[in-house]
Amino acid sequence: MIDRKQPPPIVDAVNFNLQLKPYQSYTLRNGVPVYAVNAGAEEVMQLEWVFFAGNSQEEQNLVAATTNFLLRNGTNTKTAFQLNEYFEYYGAYVNRACYNETATISMHCLSKHVGELLPVVKEMITESTMPSEELAIYQQNMKQRLKVSLKKSDFVAGRLIDTYLYGEKHPYGKYSCAEDFDALERDQLLQYYNQYYTQGKLMLFVAGKLPENINLLLDEHFGDLPNNPVEVKEHQIVLAQEKKYRVTNDINGVQGSIRIARTFPNRHHPDFLKVQVLNALFGGFFGSRLMSNIREDKGYTYGIHSYLHNHIQHSAWMVSTEAGKDVAEATVTEVYKEMKLLREELVDEEELLLVRNYLMGSILGDLDGPFQIIGRWKNIILNNMSENYFYDAIHTIKTISAEELKGLAEKYLIPEDFYELIVV
Repeated sequence: MIDRKQPPPIVDAVNFNLQLKPYQSYTLRNGVPVYAVNAGAEEVMQLEWVFFAGNSQEEQNLVAATTNFLLRNGTNTKTAFQLNEYFEYYGAYVNRACYNETATISMHCLSKHVGELLPVVKEMITESTMPSEELAIYQQNMKQRLKVSLKKSDFVAGRLIDTYLYGEKHPYGKYSCAEDFDALERDQLLQYYNQYYTQGKLMLFVAGKLPENINLLLDEHFGDLPNNPVEVKEHQIVLAQEKKYRVTNDINGVQGSIRIARTFPNRHHPDFLKVQVLNALFGGFFGSRLMSNIREDKGYTYGIHSYLHNHIQHSAWMVSTEAGKDVAEATVTEVYKEMKLLREELVDEEELLLVRNYLMGSILGDLDGPFQIIGRWKNIILNNMSENYFYDAIHTIKTISAEELKGLAEKYLIPEDFYELIVV
C-alpha cells in the first residue's frame, strides 16, 4: 500500500530515459513518402502536406508566400467562402504556411471525417484558381498590416538584423515592402503554383488516432499526383561590412529593440548540439545568465533571450530583447560581459545541472502527444538528419562538460563576430 504520508522522491529530469516513438513510413504509388505516428487517446488527427515551394524557389519577392496563402481562396468548383464553410462544417482546421525552403498545408480534424475532407484538400492542391479579387484583397490587407508593423521597433529590428546576417537578396535576409505587394500578378502565382504544387515534390506527415484505412485513403487521393523532383536552390550569404547599427524609427520612441547576432553553422556541424547547451546557459531559458543579470538584477527589460535560428541551409546565433531607450546601450554592454564570463570561467556543477534538467524537461514536454512527436520527426527528416539525432542531443545534454562549454564560448562568443543593432 502507498504511504501517502511520504512524498514521492524528486527525480532530476536529466536521469530520465527519454524515447522518441518511431514513425511508420510507406510510399504512395507515385513515390510520395508518408511518415505516420499512430498514437493518442482521442479520435483526432493531424495531416501535413509539405511542398518544396518556399521562398528560396521564387524569382520575385512574395510570390511563394502569396501563392501558398491563396491556395484556400478558391478552386474550380468552390469559392473561398465555400471552402471555409466546408471545413467548418466538419470541424476541421485547415491552415497553410510558407517557409524558406518549404511550404505546407496542414489540417486538424476528427479521424472519422478524414475521408470527406481529403478530396477537398486535393482540390486545393490541383485546382486552385488564385482569383484576381482574392489577390486584390490580400494585397490591400497585407500592405495595411505592413504599414502598421513598420511603426514598431521590434518588427523593424527583426527585418534589419536578418539582412545584415545573410544579405538582402538571400531568402533568409530579404524583406517585403508595399511595392512588392503591388507587383504581384495572378499569372505569376499560377505559374509558381503549377510548377511547385501541381507538378512539384510532396511529402506527407500524419499523426494521431489514425483510421485503419488511412494508407488507402492517402493513396487514393494523392497517389496520382506527378511528384516531380525539385532542386532546392542554394544561396550565398553576403554579410554586411558594418557591424554596429543605431536606427531611429520613431523620434518619440521610448523603447529600443536590441538584436545582437552572428552567423553560425547549421545542424550538421559537430558543434551545433553542444552549442544548444551553451545557448541555454547563456540566454536560452528563464534561469539563464542574461535573464538573471539584465532582467532580475539590472531591471533593464522584461525578458531577454538567445537562440539559434531554425533554418536548413544556414543558421545564426541571436540575442533579442526590448529595453528602455535610456538603458539600451547599457544592456548591450551587459550582454558582452556575460559572454566574457563564459569565456573565462567554468560553469559550476549546480548551474550546469539546472541547465541539463531544463533541456531534458523541454524535450519531455515536446513529446506530449502524437502531434508533437511527428513534429520532432518532421524537423529531423526535412533537415536530412540521421534518425539518431534525437538521441545524440540527449547524450550531449547529459555528458557535456564545463570545460567543453568554456571552449565553445572561447570559439563562438567573441563580441567582434557579432552584429549589433538598436532600433528606437
